[in-house]
Amino acid sequence: MEKVSPCHTNTPLPLPNRPSNFLQFKHQTFFFKFPNPNLVRLRRLNCSVSDGTVPSSVGATDSSSLAVKKKAAEVSSELKGTSIFLVGLKSSFKTSLGKLLADALRYYYFDSDNLVEEAVGGALAAKSFRESDEKGFYECETEVLKQLSSMGRLVVCAGNGAVTSSTNLALLRHGISLWIDVPLDFVARDVIEDQSQFAPSELSISGSYPEVQDELGALYDRYRVGYATADAIISVQKVASRLGCDNLDEITREDMALEALGEIEKLTRVKKMLEEAARPF
Repeated sequence: MEKVSPCHTNTPLPLPNRPSNFLQFKHQTFFFKFPNPNLVRLRRLNCSVSDGTVPSSVGATDSSSLAVKKKAAEVSSELKGTSIFLVGLKSSFKTSLGKLLADALRYYYFDSDNLVEEAVGGALAAKSFRESDEKGFYECETEVLKQLSSMGRLVVCAGNGAVTSSTNLALLRHGISLWIDVPLDFVARDVIEDQSQFAPSELSISGSYPEVQDELGALYDRYRVGYATADAIISVQKVASRLGCDNLDEITREDMALEALGEIEKLTRVKKMLEEAARPF
């Protein structure tokens, strides 16, 4: 089925063989449907559209921002609107990287966890829903991924639910998936500031920094196999090593974006070579 770009549609996305009792959610030109109408109420879904306003990271220079945009322009011609899915532990670094990539590529940005939360009535409602009907919650996660994977020109920060089932992993194959591998202490800082970013079933403690790191380590081990199915790994440590940087805090989002765009370029070239090799003589 041909992918539908959200930039050019004002009608519901076609979902063949889907039940007719799905609720429909609309945000501007975006439409989402979810099963189980008794558990879901209409919400306006939020997305970010690339408009050139994504802030640079601390310490980034204008030249590095221009380098990202230049690289994105080079990659775009071969990418041809293919969506990008970012997996890995949730962090402010991963989020801002996703928005920067969307800005550089002129894509739309979505956070799949936020979509699920808004669809079921907000963070508190999502927490209650997950605790009372975990299966239903995961079905909503899958439905979000189905809708997003049917469109093009998206950068999606995917939650951990995206790597917990073969169905969801298959949906990520509709685009290019990147594992954003961020040091645990980066994530721990975020958690200390805002522990609501993780579900209680994933991160249940509210203790000291070392305790948070231990919990995050266990969470990382739990999902690592799923993260590793991504098409490429974008690692802060790897970028720091390549740049000869000893302090990981000095690695900017622009540095990571250039690494991500380089991997995307490699993947699109390999895909093109395979397609050409498969053509009959």
